Amino acid sequence: MTSAISATDVLSKSVVVFSQNYLPMSRINIRRAIALILTGKAEPLNFGSDTGWQVSSPSVILEVPEHIRLTMNGNERLWRIPPVNRREVLRRDHHACQYCGSTKRLTLDHVIPRSKGGQHTWDNVVTACENCNSRKGDRNPLQAGMVLRTQPKAPMHPTVAFAEKFWKNNQ
Repeated sequence: MTSAISATDVLSKSVVVFSQNYLPMSRINIRRAIALILTGKAEPLNFGSDTGWQVSSPSVILEVPEHIRLTMNGNERLWRIPPVNRREVLRRDHHACQYCGSTKRLTLDHVIPRSKGGQHTWDNVVTACENCNSRKGDRNPLQAGMVLRTQPKAPMHPTVAFAEKFWKNNQ
């Protein structure tokens, strides 16, 4: 372990929590990590480096690693793909038109129009501004001469999304 931290700095530090299968799940504050380690619900992980923090109280000095692994067989909450609705589609598309990038006067657009057999599914609904939606009309993007900025898809499980972000940031 490398550094000692003061009591005021404790809350600013975070620890990465891994599942029993070593899948990064989330970041938690150091206080929660200490509680999990002391109750035996988590164990420290060492990925070849000796990093972490030394936290001391009047009677004990505790070494807190940057990474911990849950040891308990928890009942993880079931995650379901959210329904295709305006709020969830806007969230997935970062509140921007998928044709021009505008963030004003947003609507939902079926890439393949429902009148042409398109379904109301995650891979067929995108966010579009009113101008692009009316310009596209009852045609697919190719017929309208428009290009999607990103391919629509269902949202990812939060743990998988965190794992992807974690591994990209730590390469």
